[in-house]
Amino acid sequence: MEFVNTKLNEFEQFVNKKKVAIIGLGVSNIPLLDYFFNLKAKVSIFDKRQKEELDTQVLKKIEDYHFDLYLGKDALDNLHHFSIIFRSPSCRPDTPQLLEEIQRGAIVTSEIEMLMKTCPGTIIGVTGSDGKTTTTNLIYQILKQNGYHCYLGGNIGIPLFTKVNQMKPEDMIVLELSSFQLLDMQTSPHISVITNISPNHLDIHKSYEEYIEAKKNIFKYQTQNDIIVLNYDNEITRNLAKEAPR
Repeated sequence: MEFVNTKLNEFEQFVNKKKVAIIGLGVSNIPLLDYFFNLKAKVSIFDKRQKEELDTQVLKKIEDYHFDLYLGKDALDNLHHFSIIFRSPSCRPDTPQLLEEIQRGAIVTSEIEMLMKTCPGTIIGVTGSDGKTTTTNLIYQILKQNGYHCYLGGNIGIPLFTKVNQMKPEDMIVLELSSFQLLDMQTSPHISVITNISPNHLDIHKSYEEYIEAKKNIFKYQTQNDIIVLNYDNEITRNLAKEAPR
């Protein structure tokens, strides 16, 4: 019997002709333009940059699709009454305009979170202050060489959410996950790896404690059937074993 991704089908039925906001025209969000156009969603795009700082081909696509575009430091002041909002990792989830939309009933998510929620395969997520790119690539290459059909994404590779319709239950999806992607994540990979934790990105995170809490989201929503791999030589990651699902 041919596999049917019911989770993806339900999501696409939900967003059909709905008001969708995309915050940030970074690498992860650009593929969403075609995706939501094909779903006939009513899309508005928000970016703190000015038009001359954006890719001209992307701007042409937005114009052709008749999407609304709000630019500049006050762009989010136009964020009102959306059904679902896709934020970029650079947009903090506690941004006041986002919190106001949540109170009005909006769902705030991201390209990477929706990938994890709708993907039918086995997801392996890797995070850490150092070594996560190397570790992610090594896992991907080892799986490929052992005959698995694999996808590489997250903070490296290509955005994968718009590829979910091609994925099968037997596929392996290997993701590098940054603290910014994990900050408000409400789902976790089936197999999670934390290479180490040390002070990092404290110019963006409010505190070292917030940074650590973001990293914890990689296993916070796991079940007892999932796996967490922690670096024993790093004191912080070693102690996280006490908080892992049992």
